[in-house]
Amino acid sequence: MKAIVLVRHGTPREAFELQERPTPSPAAGQVRIAVEAFGLNYADVSARQGTYMDAPPLPSVIGYEVVGRIDALGSGVDGLAAGQRVAALTRFGGYATHAVTDARAAVAIPDDLDAGVAAALPTQGGTAYYCAEEMVRLHPGDHVLVQAAAGGVGTLLVQLCKRRGCVVYGTAGSPAKLEYLRRLGVDHPIDYRAEDFEVAVRRIRGDAGLDAIFDSLGGSAVRKGLRLLAPGGRIVCLGAAEREAGPMQPLRDLRFALSFGFVHPIPLLMNSKSLLGVNMLRISDHRPETLARVLRGVVELALAGELRPTVGGRYPAAEIAAAHEFLGSRASTGKIVVEWQ
Repeated sequence: MKAIVLVRHGTPREAFELQERPTPSPAAGQVRIAVEAFGLNYADVSARQGTYMDAPPLPSVIGYEVVGRIDALGSGVDGLAAGQRVAALTRFGGYATHAVTDARAAVAIPDDLDAGVAAALPTQGGTAYYCAEEMVRLHPGDHVLVQAAAGGVGTLLVQLCKRRGCVVYGTAGSPAKLEYLRRLGVDHPIDYRAEDFEVAVRRIRGDAGLDAIFDSLGGSAVRKGLRLLAPGGRIVCLGAAEREAGPMQPLRDLRFALSFGFVHPIPLLMNSKSLLGVNMLRISDHRPETLARVLRGVVELALAGELRPTVGGRYPAAEIAAAHEFLGSRASTGKIVVEWQ
């Protein structure tokens, strides 16, 4: 099989090589997928930069999600068949023409579903759904902040919040992205480059506070978010985009860790506030049945038209470096998909 291998940490142009590798065989409970397309996630950028602690050692094939057809099944697999088109979450290995994964991490999709839309469902869709449907319960009229709302997960979080009748605040960093948020239905788009989001929310909301925050930034954004929560409010931490890669990485990481501030259970208890963490890799490792339920829910909403992923860029596999550059520039919206041609 062909695979895009991460051979060194660094820039997109120097980090990847297209190689021939043995085609994997599915173990018991697994399926093998002939891949037509795979999606990019910001965790892939972190893995390329060498700052993602869960990434496999070099050289490695990264990639969290694929779209394609099952071409082999391990023993004990029920409910899926060879030839079936699926979207699947992979525990790495997605940047290849064939990938194996736990059968519970694969969900059947229609033959005519756009590959880019399908690629947005396993990781970004699954993360958004787990955060907004399983970690918290949203109600009509809730005031909710979505950080990085123009990104792949952010786009779907906005749609899930609006589906529940929430008043949505969303942050983005350019006029084009703010207009994108307005089209999504965000009630209060916030340009974080022009105004601190904490100041902006207080200007709009006063002292009433927020009922939920979905934070993919980490660091100081979490500290500010906790101050914005109303009693009974919840902040769900699902990423660490404020973490920077560069020289003297241990010092950078220490500074990032300190930027969260000091969080103690007693103030959370006294003010009835909640701080929740989400890592879908851990869910896939330790709660595969939960993952299967989430993926089914995501696909059902997408097929019903209630979740509408945005495909923000399409690249052939030969242009993986350009795809990484675009995602890493933070100029993209929605999902970046790479297709084998």
